Amino acid sequence: MSDTRNAPRCFAARCRQAAAQLPLLPRAVGLVWQAAPLHTAVWAAMLLLQGLLPVAAVHLTRLVVDGLVAIQRNAQTPPSHSGPLWSAALLAGVLLASEALTALAQWIRAALGERVQDHVMLRIHRKSAEVDLAFYESADFYDRLHRARSDAMFRPLALLQSTGGLAQGAVTLVAMLAVLMPYGPLMPLALLAAAAPALVLVPGAVLRRYRWRVASTADERRAWYYDTMATSGHSAADVRLLDLGGHFADAYQSLRRALRRGSVGLARREAIAEAAAGAWSLAVMAAALAWMITRAFHGLVSLGDLTLLYQALTQGQRLTRTLLENFGQILGHCLFLSGLFEFLSLRPRILDGRVPRPGIVPLRRGIRMSNLRFTYPAAQSPALDGFDLFLPAGSIVALVGANGAGKSTLIKLLCRLYDPDSGIIELDGRDIRDLPLADLRRHITVLFQQPVRYTDTVERNIAIGCPRGAADASRLRASASAAGCDTFVSALPQGYQTLLGKEYADGVELSVGQWQRLALARALNRPAPVILLDEPTSALDAAAEADWMDRFRRFADDRTALVITHRLTTARRADLVCVMAAGRIVESGTHEQLAAGDGWYARCWNASLGAAAAASPDYQAGGPVLVA
Repeated sequence: MSDTRNAPRCFAARCRQAAAQLPLLPRAVGLVWQAAPLHTAVWAAMLLLQGLLPVAAVHLTRLVVDGLVAIQRNAQTPPSHSGPLWSAALLAGVLLASEALTALAQWIRAALGERVQDHVMLRIHRKSAEVDLAFYESADFYDRLHRARSDAMFRPLALLQSTGGLAQGAVTLVAMLAVLMPYGPLMPLALLAAAAPALVLVPGAVLRRYRWRVASTADERRAWYYDTMATSGHSAADVRLLDLGGHFADAYQSLRRALRRGSVGLARREAIAEAAAGAWSLAVMAAALAWMITRAFHGLVSLGDLTLLYQALTQGQRLTRTLLENFGQILGHCLFLSGLFEFLSLRPRILDGRVPRPGIVPLRRGIRMSNLRFTYPAAQSPALDGFDLFLPAGSIVALVGANGAGKSTLIKLLCRLYDPDSGIIELDGRDIRDLPLADLRRHITVLFQQPVRYTDTVERNIAIGCPRGAADASRLRASASAAGCDTFVSALPQGYQTLLGKEYADGVELSVGQWQRLALARALNRPAPVILLDEPTSALDAAAEADWMDRFRRFADDRTALVITHRLTTARRADLVCVMAAGRIVESGTHEQLAAGDGWYARCWNASLGAAAAASPDYQAGGPVLVA
C-alpha cells in the first residue's frame, strides 16, 4: 500500500531530477551552432518541412479516397475525374518531396556531425592543455575526461537530432490533433491516453541509465587500460616475456562481464516496461478504431473519413511514442553532456601574471629560489621544504642527490606547472608568478626525465615546440650536433626526413639512448635563455657522456643551465654542484671542493673511484667512472 502511495512522489522526483538537466539544452544547441551555423539552420528548416508533409499526405489521401468513392457512386453519369487526379498528383509530389528531404537531411546531418565532432574534440583538447598538471593526478579528473571524450563523439549532435525530431514530431502531432478534432474530443484524448504509460516510464529509465554510467566509469577506464596493455607496442615485450597476455585478456573480460550484466539488466527492465506500455497503447487505439468503424457502419463518417482517421490515429500513435523517445533521449543526452560541460568549465589555478616582460633575453643576474615549500596533491609529506638555490646567469649548475630528494619537482615549479605552497622563485629579481605563463615558458626549455617520443620525422621531432618564426635549419642541425644526434641520423634511410616509430609504414625505431639524444636536441633547439635538463645522460655510455658534456658547454654559450643528474661524472663538469636531500640543498660548491670534503658527494665520489679501480686494474684517476 505504501508503495502505491509513494509511486506518484517517486515519479515526480524523477521528473524534477530529469528536468533539472534541461537548461543544458541551450548550451548544447549553442555548441552545435558554433561548429556549423549554416548547416544547423538548413537542417532545422528541413525538419520543419518534414514535420508538415505527413499531415499534407494524410489530408490528400482523404481527398483521393472520397473522390474515388464519388466516382463509383456516379458510375452512370461520369463526373469530372480532375479532382481525384489532381489530389493523387499532389499526394505523389508530397511523398516524393518527403523522400528527397529525408535523403538531403541525412547528407546535411552527416556533414553537421563531422563538424560538431571536430569542434567538440578541439574544445576538449584545448581544455586538456589548459588545466593544471595537478588535475592529472586526480582520479575524478580522469573519470570526467573519459566521459567527456566518449560522449563528445556523438552526444551533442545526437541531442540536436533528438531535439529536431521532437520539434518535427510536435509540429506533425499538433496538426494531427487538429485534423482529429472535428470528429469529436474523444479521438485526440485517445491518442494522448495511449502514450500516458510511456510518459511515466521515460524519466525513470533515463536516470537509471545515467546513474549506472557514472557508477561504472572507473570500471570502463580500467577495461580500456587492460585492452591497451594487451594490444599496444610499448608493453608487447613484457606481455610475451612474462606471459601476461592471458592475464590482461582475463582481466578485461572479467570487467566487461560485470559491465555487460549491468547494461543488459537495465535493457531488460526497460524492455519489459516498454512492452507493457505498448500493449496499453494498442488496446486504447484498437478501442478508438472500433468505435470509428461502428460509426462508419451507421453512415456517420465516410470511407475517406475512416481512412483519414485510421492514418491519423496510427501515425499519431507512432509520433507520440517517437516524441516520448526523443524527450527521453534529450533528457539522457543532457545528463551525459553535463559531464562534458563540467569538464569544459574546469578552470586552472595557475593563472597568468599581469606584468608584461619584453622579448626573450638572456638573464643578467640569475634565478633565485627562496624558502620553497611544496607538497603534491594528496601527498603526506612535502617534496620541497625550506629549499634555497641560486643559479648564476650564464652558468651550468648540476643538482645531484638520491632518488626522491625532490630534484625533478624543482623543474615543475620553475616552469609553473605547479606553484609552491610558500616561498618565491625569481628571474632577475622578478617573481615568476607576475609573468604571463606563455612568456615565462618561452624563456625556458626543458628535457624531462621521460621525454615524449613523437611519431614524426627526425626534423620535426627536433623542431616541434620551437616558436613560430624561430625555426632555422642551421640552428636545428647545430642543436642535433650538440646533442650527439648527427652520427646516427646520418645513417638513417632518409636522414632528417626519416619517419620515426613503428606505428606507421616505413617508420624506423630508435634505441632508448638515441631517443634521449633527440629529445635533448629538441630542448636545445628552443631559443630560450634557461635550460633545464633532467637526467640528460642517463642512457649514454661513459665515452658518449664526456663527449656530450663538452658539446653542451660549447652550445650553451651564455645560457643558464640546470642539469639534474645521478652521474657524478656529469656533475663534475658543471660550474657549480649542489647536493639535495629531504627537499633542500645540503651541500654546494665546485666538484673539487665537494670531492675534497666529507659529505655525501665526497663519499659517493670516493666509492665510485674505488669501484672503478677494482673493476679495471689499469684505471687511472680522472678516467671514466660511475653512476652514483
